[in-house]
Amino acid sequence: MAKTKIKIELIHDVVCSWCPIGSSYIKAAIKQLDNQFEVEFRFLPYELNPEMPTEGESIEDHLKRRYNWNTEELLRYRESLVETANQAGLTYDFGKRTHYWNTAKAHTLIHFAEKFDKQEQVNQVLIQQYFTEGLNVGDAESLANIASSVGLNRDDVIAAFTSSEIAAEMLEKQARVNSFNVRSVPTFIFNDIELVPGTNSVEFFVQYFSDLLSKTP
Repeated sequence: MAKTKIKIELIHDVVCSWCPIGSSYIKAAIKQLDNQFEVEFRFLPYELNPEMPTEGESIEDHLKRRYNWNTEELLRYRESLVETANQAGLTYDFGKRTHYWNTAKAHTLIHFAEKFDKQEQVNQVLIQQYFTEGLNVGDAESLANIASSVGLNRDDVIAAFTSSEIAAEMLEKQARVNSFNVRSVPTFIFNDIELVPGTNSVEFFVQYFSDLLSKTP
């Protein structure tokens, strides 16, 4: 029997803690349904901190300032987040992941990789390198190394960071995100039209995909 085709666009930021968790839930749900879907994954950029300087900002300082948290509240949130990530098969190491970085170049890398159908590979490497190893995902050379690790030309990637053509394509993607009036990430667009915000759960997505299968002729 032919698989049901589904396009999933993930509106995300590279430093968003909940975006990989939401994606992991989606993949687990599809697996539970015996992989009855042929999935096309795409990524749309959403910068949580577009004004973030190149030197980045301590995650601890940023969250305390943004949410007016004290140290105890921050640690409680961090422990809960790490446990949730572990349950989703992810490793978040705050001993190494100490900063938020400007993510404009990282989004550009994912966009560039899409031209070669390597966007998922690049995203997975970014998740591992940032959340587990603490990589500065705003550093052009580090991003070029990631590109090279999945078979992309590092010089072409470096050039993409200053390409006016690539910049125009990124603006088109940002305009698409804005057209959906997105206010938080992760948010998912299914089959170009249906918006599903939030990390949700495996059970949520199993039900969502089951409903989609029941409507498929």
